[in-house]
Amino acid sequence: MRASAFVAIAVLPLFSAEYRSGVEPWEEIGPTARMDSVLPPLFQSNEILTITISAPLRTIIQDRRDDSEEHPGTLSYGNADAGVVTVPVDIKTRGNSRLQRSICRFPPLRLDFPRKRVAGTLFEDQDKLKMVTHCQDNPDYEQSLLREYLTYRAYNVLTDLSYRVRLARITYVDTEREGEAITKFGFIIEHEDAMEARTGHALLELPVISPDAMDPAPLNVLEVFQFMIGNMDWDPFLSESGDDECCHNTQPVGESNGPAYSVPYDFDVTGLVSSRYANRLVRETLHRYGLRNVRERLYRGRCRSNEYLDATIQLFLDRKETIYMLFRTQEGIESRALERVIAYLDDFYEIIGNPGRIRRHMSGSCRNI
Repeated sequence: MRASAFVAIAVLPLFSAEYRSGVEPWEEIGPTARMDSVLPPLFQSNEILTITISAPLRTIIQDRRDDSEEHPGTLSYGNADAGVVTVPVDIKTRGNSRLQRSICRFPPLRLDFPRKRVAGTLFEDQDKLKMVTHCQDNPDYEQSLLREYLTYRAYNVLTDLSYRVRLARITYVDTEREGEAITKFGFIIEHEDAMEARTGHALLELPVISPDAMDPAPLNVLEVFQFMIGNMDWDPFLSESGDDECCHNTQPVGESNGPAYSVPYDFDVTGLVSSRYANRLVRETLHRYGLRNVRERLYRGRCRSNEYLDATIQLFLDRKETIYMLFRTQEGIESRALERVIAYLDDFYEIIGNPGRIRRHMSGSCRNI
């Protein structure tokens, strides 16, 4: 990353002045969820949701353009009081890498609900929702999906500034193929507008974010989390090449006069998830940093974050058993996949439990930006 890539925009104090919170690391951004009372019905439970989606799936899946069209369908789920509830939904493909046919035969979807017609249902207050799908029929892909879902959940354990997710067992009924059906795991991601309302931090639509505009304490939580999961495919300050808005696989939120915060998403090419296509998609990035595969970790925290590192590490230690329990108790995760996850987390916790390894792998390998 080049320092020259960061620019100052005089009309936005967020860029033009260094921000320092002046508070202890967890006074402003608590490590656990504080706002469950305002969560919409869909995200008030972590129980697996059983739903049926009926739509012209063959047509939907074939349309992989950036401006793909929406197609009408229905979504049904069971309700203890009302029986089966069916709501209308418009469906289209979405995504970047996973939109490619060479990556996913069944791409991610976007569900668009008419607000007036979902009032009083589980999908009340929902509009456009991202759905992560199984990608391929191979069971390995569904295991990757479960690991990615749990990665979102693990970040929920650490901070409110994270996207809520809901795991679902989805039966897809293709109305173009005489009702041909398959049932797979998938998960739904909270809309960014809902995350904005829940956290009280506005979405920032900016070309870049100055590192000094970021609140350093929660930024360090993000940096250590990305190290924990082995993610090289993110940037809280710059956009991906060709994009006009910041930032790569992170959503900046905050106020125009500071501070700014960063909310991560898309974890499929991390070491913890280890999707089958991960190494292929980030090959150039791995080569740039001298890494052989996504399972190798590299700390990309700022050197100025080092003063917060002790408090951040303590947070991860305090939440260790909760994070492990997420994976150990997840329905559907296979024993071999679980063993690899636990071994990967064990390696991280061995690093942060050893001062010498912290200096060697983290504080001594920080970025001067």
